[in-house]
Amino acid sequence: MADTDTKNRTQTVLKTAKPPLYKVILVNDDFTPRDFVVRILKAEFRVPEAQALGIMLTAHTKGSCVVAVFTKEIAEEKSTRATEIARDKGYPLLFTSEPEE
Repeated sequence: MADTDTKNRTQTVLKTAKPPLYKVILVNDDFTPRDFVVRILKAEFRVPEAQALGIMLTAHTKGSCVVAVFTKEIAEEKSTRATEIARDKGYPLLFTSEPEE
């Protein structure tokens, strides 16, 4: 048998970078009715009733609460749409989005 000099090649595997995630935050106000906040959370963010109540109460007691985490585009779209729904009904309810650490 011939003595061959073989070298192992390392294979480079490219991974797609995950997009940065953004938090949608519910900011408490003292004017928007609690049941309206729960309805928006259920409709726009598809959270169950019990979770929506928990989010609303946390925002009420702590001043704000993370609703959900999405890619930047979806977080911005959902926070804008939920805020606009509230404004259309005359409420100052505010949803914002910010990068997740």
